[in-house]
Amino acid sequence: MRILTRPSRWTKSVEALILALAICFTVGATNSSARFNNLNHRLMCTCGCAELLGECNHVGCTASTKENAELRAAIAAGETDQQIFAAFTAEYGATVLAAPPTHGFDLVAWIAPFAVFAAALLGTILLIRRWGGRTDGKTPLPAGPDPAGLDPEERARRERIRRETNIGSGIDGGF
Repeated sequence: MRILTRPSRWTKSVEALILALAICFTVGATNSSARFNNLNHRLMCTCGCAELLGECNHVGCTASTKENAELRAAIAAGETDQQIFAAFTAEYGATVLAAPPTHGFDLVAWIAPFAVFAAALLGTILLIRRWGGRTDGKTPLPAGPDPAGLDPEERARRERIRRETNIGSGIDGGF
């Protein structure tokens, strides 16, 4: 039985990594400026620019100025993120949220694009299989007129066309 008297390098490395992660996560949690930046990038500006609240680039945009002031006041009042989103949704409507909620009927906004893509992919695969199934050797391809039943003049003309275009000779003309 081996007794550990001093920690190994691996143990020290793991402890240092855990400490660094703990510090990183706690710094962002207490900084109201970081929280403000996080929240205003999760809300939309209501001036009609279709920009995130934190990214609205209109000079003198009164909507973003007002919303940012409301957001700062809510953070200073100690409201939670959910309370802030609920207040903004009640005042401006659900379009103020940059991403739709992930519960209830709003979950359709997350599922629908993937479902439509999957249905289109499935439809395309089935269509390609159906098209590919027509030339599987079971379905005969339509044949042209029988050259034996043609008059000699027509047979000579077809043979001249075949020679000039290299059809049937294995040479595809570089295409």
